[in-house]
Amino acid sequence: MSKLNAAFEKFDDYNRKDPFSYIYKGDQYPQEYFLALRLYEWVLKLNPEASEELLLASRSQHIGRWEIPRRLYPEGRTGYLDWRRNLAKYHAEKSAAILQEVGYDQSQLERIQELILKKKIKVDPEVQLLENALCLVFLEFQYEDFFPKYDPEKIVNILRKSLLKMDETGREHALTISYSKEGEGHIKKALELISID
Repeated sequence: MSKLNAAFEKFDDYNRKDPFSYIYKGDQYPQEYFLALRLYEWVLKLNPEASEELLLASRSQHIGRWEIPRRLYPEGRTGYLDWRRNLAKYHAEKSAAILQEVGYDQSQLERIQELILKKKIKVDPEVQLLENALCLVFLEFQYEDFFPKYDPEKIVNILRKSLLKMDETGREHALTISYSKEGEGHIKKALELISID
């Protein structure tokens, strides 16, 4: 087995431990396992020649996410940002430990951690591609369940912030995803606001 496949197997085995489930087309999956596979697929769709490091980062981007729940942090934006920051470090460290175990060298580990931590977004093309893919996974698989929980103005603002993280290529792909009429309306409104900005 190649190092790449060995790493994928270990990442997948770990993410299959997620106690939270995701239902897709009538089948039930451990949530982070399912989402990691979809992120990997989007990365390949955006760049069929993606580097090994980028593929590994995509498959381990949120590894073990359920182990640091949001409820451990205070309510509000500061608590949320602290949670996200600590989660990213946790994913990078967890990924590095597994990759070291299967034989990746230090320079590769550092590069994969840069990608997971999304350093130099908008500057590093691979980091930007990964961010595009993350937003596209959210839009395709989580958005329709997410937006009804908020009033329209708030969801449009959330979408605007997410879409701003993407580049033009990412936003073009966002419009290829199938949405409900209401969901599509929110996205188009957010895109209009970006064009005004």
